[in-house]
Amino acid sequence: MFTIESEELTQYTFLSLFSGAGGLDLGFEKAGFLHTESSDILEIAVNTLRRNRSEWTVFQQDVRGYSPKVGRDIDVLLAGFPCQGFSLGGKREAHDARNYLYRHVIRITENIKPRILVMENVLNLRTMRHPETGKPFAEQISSELANIGYTTIFKSFRVAEYGVPQTRRRFIFIAYRDPKMSAFAFPNPSKETPIRKFIYELGQDLTISLPNHNPEWGFKSYAHTETDAPFNENEIAVPVRFSRTASEGNPIRDFDSPFPAVDTATVWGWALGNVIATRIQKDRNNALYVRNPESSAKLWRISASKLRPFTAREYARLQTFPDDWIFTGENKRDIQLQIGNAVPVIFAKKIALAVRNTLEFVDGKRRNISNEQQPSLFDFSDFS
Repeated sequence: MFTIESEELTQYTFLSLFSGAGGLDLGFEKAGFLHTESSDILEIAVNTLRRNRSEWTVFQQDVRGYSPKVGRDIDVLLAGFPCQGFSLGGKREAHDARNYLYRHVIRITENIKPRILVMENVLNLRTMRHPETGKPFAEQISSELANIGYTTIFKSFRVAEYGVPQTRRRFIFIAYRDPKMSAFAFPNPSKETPIRKFIYELGQDLTISLPNHNPEWGFKSYAHTETDAPFNENEIAVPVRFSRTASEGNPIRDFDSPFPAVDTATVWGWALGNVIATRIQKDRNNALYVRNPESSAKLWRISASKLRPFTAREYARLQTFPDDWIFTGENKRDIQLQIGNAVPVIFAKKIALAVRNTLEFVDGKRRNISNEQQPSLFDFSDFS
């Protein structure tokens, strides 16, 4: 079983907006923070949160009509506001209505006055221009927070350097009112995290029983071929990219490197026996399953004796959700959407520990701030 260690409980509280499946919330809980409220507009995400934390107060709520009415001071406000309008995987339209939901975060921040605001999004906030001012969105958000008395710092992260076995990049805002909080220091990077400990055994042993994990060989695809050809019994299953669009990186991944970014658009899986990856030129006269038939990039095609897609649990492992965190939904797409949109839990915990260190320093509970990476924030126990 994959688990994440919990730190000693503090009296510091957090409230969460755009909570999704709970990656950011769970990271702060594991760092010892006390939960007050979570909210999300999606019923499937709310059901997942309630399924795993029945004691939490969780609302299904559109942030545009939401005003938290908590009966206590809030130390930290979390807001992983939607990234689809900014993401390189989307259309990146500056006028996308979702791009302006940050203003409701600022409204709520002004209302409840948390000591620290933590916002998470994608790197494109640094460069996409705000239509009203021409500033990059990151700078515009910082300016609007300054108008309500908050100082903002932000930084981009490659999460593979923070305990997560994938190369995903995230963008974190930290905003505070108290000048003493300027002592805040982001966590330090460490060596890249390989995928071996996270998914190797799940790929080789289909008898392992875990929630959201029902692996079966067999993958129907016009683009990739399952041959059923005999193969050497000593061969191991390897992770492969099944997406039918063009990509530059080889789709066969090794176990001693981090994984490419886990998102909602890319399909990954396993190939076993006689595995071959071939690049082909696009057929522009019959551009079946090609997103952009005018592109000159070649396509990868996988052939192997056996193929299967990743299970939800395998995706969740790459997002560092513990194995006892169960995702709910009507279908596989519901669950993959929640996992792909989540903040990796171990990364969230490291941000949370940096926030906790700062609060304790300002409150005189520690003499200095040290955000050196802990040797292990997670644990794997035997599957036997």
